[in-house]
Amino acid sequence: MHTPASMVTGIVFAPLGLVLLFTAAITPQWREGQAWLGGARQAVGGAKGRELLLLRSDGLWESCLQVANSELRECWPASGPYQRDARVRAARTLILSSLFLCGTGVVLASVGIRCWTDAPLRNVAAGGGLLVALSGLLSLAALGVYTRHLSELGVELASTVSGFQGLDVHKMPSLSLRPAGSLYFAWVGAWVQVLGGVALLCGVRRPRCPARTHAERAEAYEVNC
Repeated sequence: MHTPASMVTGIVFAPLGLVLLFTAAITPQWREGQAWLGGARQAVGGAKGRELLLLRSDGLWESCLQVANSELRECWPASGPYQRDARVRAARTLILSSLFLCGTGVVLASVGIRCWTDAPLRNVAAGGGLLVALSGLLSLAALGVYTRHLSELGVELASTVSGFQGLDVHKMPSLSLRPAGSLYFAWVGAWVQVLGGVALLCGVRRPRCPARTHAERAEAYEVNC
């Protein structure tokens, strides 16, 4: 098998970036924040009126609210100003497009590399690499938009959690939001996609065979007298 090392690197990095980005896209930890809530109507741990630490996290499609150091947790589909924000919707569209392009590129690259034969289809593998690299750029664009405006995106408690476990969340103070784990996973996945696509593109160059000398080209034969 004469598969270039760059192609092997690309076919490893491309699916890895796809998995990382997909994992980040479906988890609700793109941004997170916390706030103290005083005067809770329900006792937690047997202490009425105790201040509670609420943890809020948002993803592209889901938001969650949890009371720290307890099992009280509830998630709901993203709604309100956050769900309607044009920047969030743009990030969703770009991420979905990136996942589709990366998946298509991985399939093309797998067909082009043809690990079961000696000679890869370099142009097909390079086409897959181009799609993977483009998917990585789309992911970076989505992440750049989301990260830059992270603190400006709206925060609204959905009606389904207005009575969250008996707590008065209507008086919850404003949150100081910051990037969360899923957003970092997405950044890593996007860069891995770009590197994988570039590695596949580098494999399009055909290896040059060294020129043979006249003496090497001459065929030896035996003469019988």
